[in-house]
Amino acid sequence: MLGFTMDYKFWVYMVASQTGTLYIGMTNNIERRVSEHKSGEFEGFASEYGCNRLVYYESFDEVQKAINREKQLKGWVRRKKIALIESMNPRWSDLAERWGAEMVFAGESIKGR
Repeated sequence: MLGFTMDYKFWVYMVASQTGTLYIGMTNNIERRVSEHKSGEFEGFASEYGCNRLVYYESFDEVQKAINREKQLKGWVRRKKIALIESMNPRWSDLAERWGAEMVFAGESIKGR
């Protein structure tokens, strides 16, 4: 693929349960993957432990960089993962809470939409 550039984006992300259990994953479509976590479609550890709140993510332009970062984060001790989350999201807010929500601007009514 020398000389061939692609506009793909890849993401490494962390989703958390209400009790703080963390799941680290990698995807090429962050919106779809987070939706799968929220709906419980994503089977396995994350679904079993209720990890459905996006608390951290990074984007990459090359899949290998994303894979390497995912492996790196999975190898970290919990306190280091928490420090990373809290460096960008100190309150552990669900960063995807409003994804897909319809925007309403000042002066507009949400009624009848």
